[in-house]
Amino acid sequence: MLLRWLADRLARREALSPELKQGRELLAAIDAGGIPLNPAIINRIARNLGLEVSTSAAVEETIGRIRAAVERGTNAFSAEDGLR
Repeated sequence: MLLRWLADRLARREALSPELKQGRELLAAIDAGGIPLNPAIINRIARNLGLEVSTSAAVEETIGRIRAAVERGTNAFSAEDGLR
């Protein structure tokens, strides 16, 4: 029973959108001590998440907005998961 529950949770985690996965991977790398070297990549990830980003925006600000968007998306996915 526990193994089935765990397998279901893992399967649903993999069902996250590619945009959310990419955002989570970026944030995990930053949290692990990685430093984003290319602001264009950061901006592309933000835009893929539906954020409007100015090319003159500070990378730190954009990362904060990505973090909030990923959290919202993950929470929405978790809430939807709870309805099943």
